[in-house]
Amino acid sequence: MSAMLLAGPAVEPWTVAELKAFLRVAHDDDDAVIAALLAAARGQIEAMTRRALLAQRWRVLRDGWPDDGRIALRIGPLRSLTAAVVFDAQGVAHPIGLDGFVIDAANGVIAAPAWSLPQPGRSLAGIALDVELGFGAVASDVPELLRHAVRTLVAHWYENRGLAAIGASVAMLPGSVAAMIASFRVLSL
Repeated sequence: MSAMLLAGPAVEPWTVAELKAFLRVAHDDDDAVIAALLAAARGQIEAMTRRALLAQRWRVLRDGWPDDGRIALRIGPLRSLTAAVVFDAQGVAHPIGLDGFVIDAANGVIAAPAWSLPQPGRSLAGIALDVELGFGAVASDVPELLRHAVRTLVAHWYENRGLAAIGASVAMLPGSVAAMIASFRVLSL
């Protein structure tokens, strides 16, 4: 099962102005740098926890339906299933009605009886499921500990950006950030 981002979040967990206040930056010269660090830090926290912080749309591709009819997503939290299609042997997409699926948002599972679903005509990526993931659409929906982890990582990268250029050893992820995200991490085999 693979997944690809269709549409990223409309907002970030922090604004550039909020981060500038946290960093004690009084000038506007580094606004673009801070904005880039913010997006990168959110992406890093999402990658390490396997959790989308803010509402985003993803496409999950599967070769076939599981025998038990339960698709456990490797990323979350699951908000909704927005589209489902199967591809025939010629690669033509055929939509599937969403009313036959049950969404278990708490466990990140999309379920439907396997016998009720049309089988794909191609053996690779024969099924595409579009899902919405994330804690919510606004920054206040994100758990405060994860928001703080993003802010702390931005501060770490901002304060150490010159050291990496001269070859000094700088931790990419401070221990404090790793501790903050530990309880949110979803491990995969």
